[in-house]
Amino acid sequence: MITDLLEKRAARFLPAICIAGVCGLLVLGLWPFHAPRNQVTWLGNENGLRFADAGTAVSTGEFRAAQDESSCSIEVWVQPGLRHDSNTLLAFYAPQNPIQVALQQSDTDLLIERDAGGGGRPARDRALFVNDVFRSMRPVFITISSGSRGTAIYIDGVLARSARRFLVTGGECSGRLVVGTSPVGNDDWTGRFRGLAVYHGELTPAEVVRHYETWTKAGRPEVFESERCAALYLFDERSGNLVHNQIRPGVDLTIPERYQILDQTFLMPFWEEFEFSSGYWENAVKNIVGFVPLGFFLYAYFLLRLPARRAALVTVVLGCLVSVTIEVLQAYLPTRDSGTTDIITNTLGTCVGVVVYRYWRERIGYFRRM
Repeated sequence: MITDLLEKRAARFLPAICIAGVCGLLVLGLWPFHAPRNQVTWLGNENGLRFADAGTAVSTGEFRAAQDESSCSIEVWVQPGLRHDSNTLLAFYAPQNPIQVALQQSDTDLLIERDAGGGGRPARDRALFVNDVFRSMRPVFITISSGSRGTAIYIDGVLARSARRFLVTGGECSGRLVVGTSPVGNDDWTGRFRGLAVYHGELTPAEVVRHYETWTKAGRPEVFESERCAALYLFDERSGNLVHNQIRPGVDLTIPERYQILDQTFLMPFWEEFEFSSGYWENAVKNIVGFVPLGFFLYAYFLLRLPARRAALVTVVLGCLVSVTIEVLQAYLPTRDSGTTDIITNTLGTCVGVVVYRYWRERIGYFRRM
């Protein structure tokens, strides 16, 4: 039996409570309802770009390399803004393989990820970690040189790690270049970019040291034609929305007026979210808890008008529809991630709300009979 207070006031207040709950969830799931201004600024008195939350730069065209090209090298001179950050510094995007290769800060470590879609490769051949690269919070010069002998990672010109089975090909260092976030989801990195170069060839240890010394001392690396440099960004413009490629003709970088994701994922399958999303279980629990009140009050409202089973079914279906609406709309908001995990957990939270209300109602009835 429902308490006298609820019987008298439910019809008056429950509709407003349910509407407010739905509106609140829509606000929480979709705010700020538009693409925010791109948070990328020039350093001003020195070369470089500062990336804050919701900041990115994107190549104006595609890098091209033969798909059978077996070697590639990348140099980045960066300074992290946060010691414990887990976001994407840069990535190469192609429609057939959205994340061909990506450089990420994973807390204080450097993560190099290739072929994030899997492509049938074992996980050990798709990810490579280098420990404590960003621990000091100082500018760090990272060189990734990959070729027939495997991949070597240098930090400030010194070999930090090598992996024979982990290969980054020239074909993977092609397509659109995205800096400061992921091309398929909101994964914005915070920090400063001071230099970036891409080579369609493998750099030797001597070349790595020469580039590091000349770039950090003179402001630009000493690059020879034989090194097959495809892109060299010095970030020395200090104004405007273009970062010019010093290798001509070449592909420039543009700084959009508003934050954007190049190819935002629509309803990412839950198994992919589990593999690639950090804090997966923590977010799942939050999503369940967030929909419990909605299930509780919706069920209380429909129970006044429908049989118990039908009221429960209608409540769960509405909770699912609210979640689907949020996730579909999130696919058009660059600061949000659209995935199926939230639909599952939100619907489960609605079910928990129904169960909680049933338990509460039974307990109230029990005490009233005593």
